[in-house]
Amino acid sequence: MPRVVAYMDDLFFQMKLAETAKHLGVEVKVASTADSLLQLIDPPPELVIVDLNARSQPLAAMQQVRNAQPRLRVIAFLSHVQTGLAEEAKAAGFDEILPRSKFSMNLPEILASIVAKNV
Repeated sequence: MPRVVAYMDDLFFQMKLAETAKHLGVEVKVASTADSLLQLIDPPPELVIVDLNARSQPLAAMQQVRNAQPRLRVIAFLSHVQTGLAEEAKAAGFDEILPRSKFSMNLPEILASIVAKNV
């Protein structure tokens, strides 16, 4: 079963991710601290999803992720008005940075692409 790790503390998005993943047959684990995130990415999941508005310093956590798993695919989402944060995230090594609305709309396709790679 494909596996995704999420770094977020927003319960609404955790539930949205969990329900979508369940429907597609994707296992989801959620981390709320950098330490728990590092534990969950060993062995590497197919994808890490990061809420850039998480309270637990997602940019610093990303540096630790890149040190531990440099090739891991990591997607982030944030408010569309946070252009400065998006630039910081790009510099920190996120593979893709999406506005929250686009992430929500494309979540089924994002997870389905993981499933397709594991068939």
